[in-house]
Amino acid sequence: MLFADTVFVGVDPTAGKRPIQYAALNADLELMALDHGDRESVLAFLTGLERAVVAINAPQGTNQGWLKHDDIRRRFNLRTGSHTWSKWRVCEYELRRRNIRLYNTPAETSQVPGWVREGFAIYQHLRSVGFRFYQQGESHHERTLMEVQPHAAYSALLHRRPFLKHTIEGRIQRQLILFMNHVRLPNPMHCLEEVTRHHLLSGHLPLEELHTPEELDALVAAFTAFRSVKQPDRVSQYGENQEGLITLPVAGLRDYYPST
Repeated sequence: MLFADTVFVGVDPTAGKRPIQYAALNADLELMALDHGDRESVLAFLTGLERAVVAINAPQGTNQGWLKHDDIRRRFNLRTGSHTWSKWRVCEYELRRRNIRLYNTPAETSQVPGWVREGFAIYQHLRSVGFRFYQQGESHHERTLMEVQPHAAYSALLHRRPFLKHTIEGRIQRQLILFMNHVRLPNPMHCLEEVTRHHLLSGHLPLEELHTPEELDALVAAFTAFRSVKQPDRVSQYGENQEGLITLPVAGLRDYYPST
């Protein structure tokens, strides 16, 4: 795989209420694309890339019930013979037990929400055209695919759970994390410097350089894809390969992540 030519893409699926957001970075962490569209247009962009690592913010499959297996439960000191936590995939449990809040994937496709089904469809199409799932320690394929979790990624990079992503402080915090990790974005602190009493009283804040929550989720996904290739010792994976692995942009998770 020619890393210099590789495009690192983050995809944030939705259930159709808003377009699918995606972000693409090059090997210098410069923004190549930041756009949104329906599934057809997003897949056209992705399949047109000759060398790419695509990180998707959605489960790659349904819950396969691995946390019902006694050998898996013993690994996490869970009581054998019990179904506690069995509604969670192993990768999701690994995050949730550390106080990182996230969605748990049902066992039946008919029970999953629309954005998850959209993610399933994107995974399925990319695999059909030659994308392969990333597994840490193995060589990257020219077209690589991975599951990510933006809230967990930001928590891991920040060492605590961030502010809510739809708040101004949450957006500034997330963009600052990316900026400090050398992603070529505007410094979000400049937004605060531009805020005056007049802006506050008039209800207009100069936030043009501050990215939306959806863009920031796609950007941290793209950053995770980048780090898996360029800084492989600074990524980690959690879960069971047969059920799904979540890739995070840190060498390892802490035992507990407090709230901000």
